[in-house]
Amino acid sequence: MRGKLALLVGGFVLAGLSALAQASAQAPADANGGWRPVTDDDIAVLRQDVQASKTDVITRSMGFTDEQSKAFWPVYREYANEQQKIGDQRVSLIKDYAANYDTIDDVKAKSYIARAFKFDDDMLRLRRSYEAKFEKAIGAKQTAKFYQVDNRLNLLVNVQLANLLPVIK
Repeated sequence: MRGKLALLVGGFVLAGLSALAQASAQAPADANGGWRPVTDDDIAVLRQDVQASKTDVITRSMGFTDEQSKAFWPVYREYANEQQKIGDQRVSLIKDYAANYDTIDDVKAKSYIARAFKFDDDMLRLRRSYEAKFEKAIGAKQTAKFYQVDNRLNLLVNVQLANLLPVIK
């Protein structure tokens, strides 16, 4: 049952991520039916929804004791905050990609590659830097389990973004 619930909540994460990616790539309609640029407030609201869903998936997947929960969540909040800062790179890249999709040349493509690698490197560096903090809070086995859950959530994000963003033409 827990696995099915986590998958259901994971669907909400995907829906929120889908909305985030779409908001990053497309301008939402204004009150008059015209299009307006995506604002940072739009992205912030979507991120809050996604983070709430991720928190629910982690809670259901991890099965923390009260003691583990008290130790884990403060560390996780720091980690998630750092993830969001790094995620700003990805949002910026998606916005730039969407704005320039029809005119991407070799120079721009090379820039996108470098920015994507930097994002990946920064995320890996963050994950590594928090390993000891999580292990101190919840032990090695639970840390390994958390990183499995976190990795799966990140894979869902990547698959969703891959489905939403067209390949360079």
